[in-house]
Amino acid sequence: MCRFTSVLCLVLASIPAVSQTNSPKYQPGTIVAVERHQQPANSDLIQYDVTVRIEDTEYVVLYTPPNGSNTVEFSVGVERLFAVKADALLLSVRDEQKELPILRTKKLPPQPAIDWSKAPGQYFSMKMKNLTDNLHLSDEQQAKIKPIAEQETAEAGHVIFTPVVPRKERLEQWEKIVQRSDTQMKPILTQAQWQKLQEIRKDQKRELTDIVAKQDSQERK
Repeated sequence: MCRFTSVLCLVLASIPAVSQTNSPKYQPGTIVAVERHQQPANSDLIQYDVTVRIEDTEYVVLYTPPNGSNTVEFSVGVERLFAVKADALLLSVRDEQKELPILRTKKLPPQPAIDWSKAPGQYFSMKMKNLTDNLHLSDEQQAKIKPIAEQETAEAGHVIFTPVVPRKERLEQWEKIVQRSDTQMKPILTQAQWQKLQEIRKDQKRELTDIVAKQDSQERK
């Protein structure tokens, strides 16, 4: 990663629209790297390799600044809306689209159900994304589950991430909290979604148990 990762210029308004016959499906993607694209020694063309993470895949796309500009509008950590095509990503900004050719892709290893290292600050957003993606929740289901997830987040924040509570007790209390959430969500979900949710809960418990065990082991050393 080079110094170009921090360059950010507001030139999005000049990006031309790409005509589409069908409305593409856009989803959030996070910029994780920006590097100067390697050109032949005799070329004056300025381009950038932009790495975008969308769900479990990283895409390295080729970005060409508009109107001969030599600046890049992306910065690491910024989130944009992209649609994935066979050989390009479509970038959507202000009702406009820019096609970015895909240079290469990389499949990422499976991610934990919830990244506990980022909790509690991101507990709610990670939980909603996890449920929505894994259970394929409809808009109506998301709206009904949101207040349940908010309540769970508040209760979990007072238990899991409070150092004054012994770790074993935190895990036990967390199990009770999620069981209450499950009970409230069950009427909202289909049978298939409910079964999938139970699998997710097992993964979450395993992840949290492993973290607690690791922390206890480190303190004993």
